Amino acid sequence: MNDRRLVGLALAFVLACVMGAVACATSGDKEKAAPAVVPAPAPAPPAPPVSGTVSEQTVTMTATVQKIDLAKRLVTLRAPNGKVTTIKVDEQVQNLPQVKKGDRVVIGYYESLAYVVKKPGEAEPGATMADAAGRAEPGQKPAGMAARQLTITATIKAIDKKTPSVTLKGPKGKLVTVKVRDPAKLERVKVGDLVEITYTEALAISVEPAPKAAKATPAQSTTTKSQTPAATTP
Repeated sequence: MNDRRLVGLALAFVLACVMGAVACATSGDKEKAAPAVVPAPAPAPPAPPVSGTVSEQTVTMTATVQKIDLAKRLVTLRAPNGKVTTIKVDEQVQNLPQVKKGDRVVIGYYESLAYVVKKPGEAEPGATMADAAGRAEPGQKPAGMAARQLTITATIKAIDKKTPSVTLKGPKGKLVTVKVRDPAKLERVKVGDLVEITYTEALAISVEPAPKAAKATPAQSTTTKSQTPAATTP
């Protein structure tokens, strides 16, 4: 019995030590603070491409219809400066009979030249042309528009920061040196980059009804009655 009692006490002692060790370890784990998770910095947004507008203009002209010859398709126009011009209207204009004397012909012209620099792989050297056109529906006043856009992609072959200028190689191999207006942009441009040059022009013509003349306000006449003086007896 004594041996069994000693064995039982030994086992109890061992279990107490093991459980105590586990408890201590668990308590120690709880006391350790979890390391703070630092989020990775967001990647910087890509820099906008080097681009710009070389030239841009919009011109609007207005003329008044003075005379129309439908049989010969001739329209006589008077410009704001008084100059009179007679033009022959093309057969493609279907609504010429809708034009009346006094109507206004409005002509708008737009032109621009712009560029954008692209990295290798974003574009390929070459040239493209895109056209667009439209006209009024039958029965309406004549109107139409036409637009054309030419895009040429060239490769930068040399950069001269002293001048400053860049040498471009066109789609057919021709080299052209262009002076740079903003030298600071050359810091973001490298030899081998591509320059996409876009030339746009658009022409719009419309006929507007003659402006209505303002109605004149009739003058109000007033009648003043004169009283005949009473006759006096001398």
